[in-house]
Amino acid sequence: MYKTSYSRAKNLEEAGKALAAADDGRLLAGGMTLLPTLKQRLAAAEQLIDLADCGLAGISAEAGGLRIGAMTRHVDVANSELVQEMIPALAKLAGGIGDRQVRNRGTIGGSLANNDPSACYPSAVLGLGGTIQTNQRSIEAEDYFIDIFETALEEEEIITSVFLPRPDRAAYVKFPNPASRYAMAGVFLACFGDSVRLAITGAGESGVFRHASMEAALAENFSAEAITKGMIDPQELMADIHASQDYRAHLVEEMARRAVRACL
Repeated sequence: MYKTSYSRAKNLEEAGKALAAADDGRLLAGGMTLLPTLKQRLAAAEQLIDLADCGLAGISAEAGGLRIGAMTRHVDVANSELVQEMIPALAKLAGGIGDRQVRNRGTIGGSLANNDPSACYPSAVLGLGGTIQTNQRSIEAEDYFIDIFETALEEEEIITSVFLPRPDRAAYVKFPNPASRYAMAGVFLACFGDSVRLAITGAGESGVFRHASMEAALAENFSAEAITKGMIDPQELMADIHASQDYRAHLVEEMARRAVRACL
């Protein structure tokens, strides 16, 4: 690692001041991505600002949905009786992230700030039409996710929580990479009355995205048969050492069918 200073902020205000004062400051949540990146010298930070003592963890019910603090760990989302009751698909999603060590350290806010193109949480937030709350403003999911590893966050913004509307029914299904458990293709499907939202992660060249054609087809006929072969254009998807564009297109369509069946 490069030479780095470490501080543990006592509250959100102190964290904000430390971030503003640092020439190259980085916020430390769970550290499941940041610390390995620093160790591999893929990034450098003048100062790490730990958010552990800032009171940003917790899950609560609000009118129409759930409020989840940014420092809430994956394991706490997965095990929460409130999440299991109100949005069980989210609890399942959190329980399938990484391995036990990652789930016990990683946080929802850290995942959303990092915006890995194969991460699970972005599909839930976009699929549910959530809102990211920062220390400065509220950002709708549609406006938050910009590109891979890129969000609408400004340099001195800190995610404090995320609000997720409660759907009538929802499901998350992914095809995980067998080593990392990241999604090679993941689909979060949510229904709100007659409205259907379907968000895809692990496959898009620009990160998480919604698929209008699938949403329209499911709004007209909510069945696995509504997802037909060829609905996904392979040219719009990423290709890497794990999967070609054609294979990812097949995976997305199959994961979407499974998500529909899970809802039914």
